[in-house]
Amino acid sequence: MKTVFTTGEAAKICKVSQQTIIRCFDNGQLKGFRVPGSRFRRIPRESLYKFMKDNGIPTDALESGKRKVLLVDDDTELLELMNKVIEDDGRFEVRIATNGFDAGMMVKEYRPDVIVLDVMLPDINGKEVCHRVRADSTLEEVRILCISGMIEEDKIQELRLAGADDFLSKPFEIEELIDRMCQLMDIESTSTTGAR
Repeated sequence: MKTVFTTGEAAKICKVSQQTIIRCFDNGQLKGFRVPGSRFRRIPRESLYKFMKDNGIPTDALESGKRKVLLVDDDTELLELMNKVIEDDGRFEVRIATNGFDAGMMVKEYRPDVIVLDVMLPDINGKEVCHRVRADSTLEEVRILCISGMIEEDKIQELRLAGADDFLSKPFEIEELIDRMCQLMDIESTSTTGAR
């Protein structure tokens, strides 16, 4: 378990910009130290934890060290399969929603690193979910990976314009899904399938 973080790592964990972390460090709100002989700032785990608690930032990302994934699909069989494989990977904590309304509520409270979003939901479509997430500036770090059986290029373009970061057409290999999630979160992909 990491005990000291860079400002970039702290920013990712807190889901704020690196500038915000640097500003809080420089004005004393966030305790830490500078690397001797350099300008680099380092933040001990307990200082980061206290800062997160003081500012109402959920600390579960720091506690588990796992990246948070929200799976949104009305196909319960696919949801269960994705959930099992992604959790078995060991690097992710997973929550699931079966409709756009629940997804919208969960995004605010759970603050996932990435949303795997089925475009065709029973209540509101994926494009609308993208719009709502992107309309909330506190969620700007959240990555959205849309999945769907529809593959018209103009529809994919519409999703990207609405705020989707990536698109994967169904059916897909779960390993490919995990690879894409890793790319969006800037973490090492461990599988060799789909490596580009």
